[in-house]
Amino acid sequence: MRILVSAGEASGDLYASRVVELLKARHPDAVFFGVAGPRMQAAGVRTVVDQRQLSVVGLIEVLPHIPRIFRILNTLTREVEQQKPDLAILTDSAGFHLRVAKRLKKLGIPVIQLIAPQAWAWREYRVNTMRRTLKHLLCILPFEEKFFRDRGVPTTYIGHPLARIVKPKLSREELLAQLGLPAESRIVVLLPGSRRGEVARHVPEVVEAAKALREKAQVVPILALPGGFGAAQCDFLEPFRAASIQVCEGLTWDVLAHAELALAASGTVTIEAAMLGTPMVTFYRVNAISWYLGRWLVRAPFLSMVNLVAGRKIVAELIQHDMTAAAITTEALRLLQDEDARRTMQAGLAEVVAQLSSGHDPMETAASCIERIWRETQTD
Repeated sequence: MRILVSAGEASGDLYASRVVELLKARHPDAVFFGVAGPRMQAAGVRTVVDQRQLSVVGLIEVLPHIPRIFRILNTLTREVEQQKPDLAILTDSAGFHLRVAKRLKKLGIPVIQLIAPQAWAWREYRVNTMRRTLKHLLCILPFEEKFFRDRGVPTTYIGHPLARIVKPKLSREELLAQLGLPAESRIVVLLPGSRRGEVARHVPEVVEAAKALREKAQVVPILALPGGFGAAQCDFLEPFRAASIQVCEGLTWDVLAHAELALAASGTVTIEAAMLGTPMVTFYRVNAISWYLGRWLVRAPFLSMVNLVAGRKIVAELIQHDMTAAAITTEALRLLQDEDARRTMQAGLAEVVAQLSSGHDPMETAASCIERIWRETQTD
């Protein structure tokens, strides 16, 4: 078994690494190579391109990176032509991976997409490419299976991987000791994103809100970044350090689990917070031109994944111009000071978790589906 695996985001790196581990357990001689992040590399995926080179988001923000992205695409294509994989597993980053899928289709390589593009929210035309190029789609949100099947894409809903894997490794006492904090500390975890670009856009407002909350609610703000982020080399994080806000990498689930509140960029981390029952305020900001163009394309009623799954507003969404330090602080104080508001949100988060949970391991289901398709390709 020789498989191309590619992930363009931190969450995709996590999901794909788990699939690789399961397939390796079943097929010890299997070979994996592709676009890999830290977790996929640790799982034994040979890195052709480092995943972090693809961490770009936004209609306009991506433009300066297009030449580099096409160089990556060409590098990956050459490697595929040399290695001739039995199949490919492409995870998230639809803009890049649908281009990869077109090239793989021409080379006769079956393509499995793990994590569906949000075509139900915007860019529905991508379904046409998916229908032509994908052997199978594995989706993780319950409403996606019908949407894509109705449009001719072979799809299986596997359940959300985070329902099984999000859990802290450290107790509250161990975490506080590691962070050097006293036992009575009330933590507010700051989660401004997993990509350097989005973190940079969120820094000013998040820092000001954290300072206000420290003064008004006597909380300890902690900036949590994904493992391998390289915070020590990021100059744009200097405002956090200047405000004496502690920065940690690779401890997101531990800090989330033991925090009073999360200030979180809209994305996968909001699902992680929901899994851990942590109340949150969500926000997001993109380039002004991206916002102007994108708001006419998006058809979804919410931007937060938590609210989308629930089908109603559970958490506050402070998007673009609404994302101000004052607004973040106001919403955060309400949740820190009003126990009824906290309980109401936590009940809503529990409903979301129930919808995303299943009686089986989603990654086991994904691995079995991939293994079945691989066997079918051997007999074609």
